[in-house]
Amino acid sequence: MAKMKIRGGDLDLVEYEFQPFLPGECIHTLGFEGEYKLEPSSGSVTATAPGRIHLTVLDMNRFAPNRPGGGGVGFALQIYCSARVRCIPSGLKIDYSREPIIRHFAMVFCRTVGYEGGFEIAVKDHEKKHVGLGSTGSVLLALGHAMNTALGSPLSSEQIRLLLGHNYVEETEDGRVVNGFETGVGPAAASYGGMAITGDELSLVYRHSFAEGKNVFVAIPPTVVSSAGRTEFDLLMNRARNLDYQDRELKAYLLLMDMIPALERSDLKKIGDIIWEIEFRGSKRAEVEHHGFEIYRYMSLMRESGLEFVGMSSVGPSIAIVTERSRGEVASLLEKMGLEIAIETKVDNQGLRVECE
Repeated sequence: MAKMKIRGGDLDLVEYEFQPFLPGECIHTLGFEGEYKLEPSSGSVTATAPGRIHLTVLDMNRFAPNRPGGGGVGFALQIYCSARVRCIPSGLKIDYSREPIIRHFAMVFCRTVGYEGGFEIAVKDHEKKHVGLGSTGSVLLALGHAMNTALGSPLSSEQIRLLLGHNYVEETEDGRVVNGFETGVGPAAASYGGMAITGDELSLVYRHSFAEGKNVFVAIPPTVVSSAGRTEFDLLMNRARNLDYQDRELKAYLLLMDMIPALERSDLKKIGDIIWEIEFRGSKRAEVEHHGFEIYRYMSLMRESGLEFVGMSSVGPSIAIVTERSRGEVASLLEKMGLEIAIETKVDNQGLRVECE
């Protein structure tokens, strides 16, 4: 694949060459290998993971496709992905359209725990791809927990989360995979529910329940730009990186000194004010501007109408609204802007669930 250039400043230019590889290659077991006592289940195991809203990365300069990290903040949604697995004598039988990413992480897991058998795997996602709701991370997290439970739970939730972060991939058109971007926010929020804040190297800094009983609405404004592949790389690793040189300290301060106390006292309005400030700072500004200033116009109109919490997820274009207002009130407001409610849900404060059959 072509080399891509990363510029963080006038004296900071490096080249990164995406190197696709076959599923099962370039595995990082993080030293978790061991002589685990595996107890393969005779029945099937289903793990269900929530989707997520990724509100911001803390510092784009601290992560790349071959280095998970960068820190960030986000929360889990009551929209779900699931993976059902059954132990079989050998091989991997996969029922899912994105077979390469499933095969790769299954092979990561098997090598880590020393499992020499196979899995029959069926996956369902929330069908909202590349709009900022985290389908890939949730699918892989569910898969990891389903396989783990099916073998008697040799790994902890944290080990699964870290394995996923260090082996996160996206598929290529020819059936191979390539390293993807991962801050750890999505798997952390999906694992434990609520709002999660991560630091560098996927460290889970803080987790707290969020907006219990409030409504969450997602609007997906029209956009003509891509939020995946090379377009995402160019965005995240150039302009966004440069802007985070300027604003990373401010974003970290806002989360530590304002966001965490607001979460402790369940102050939705204050949380919304902090997130709105971050929408104009650092890499988040680059992500919003990527879709044109029309996204800012939409969000500004929502804020002016009194909605407590408005923020674009990940590289967008999905806009998350968290409010006490009813569906009818929010739908009426959005209609005036030419938008509609794409998803009506709530925050998931429970996190991942596993069921055995």
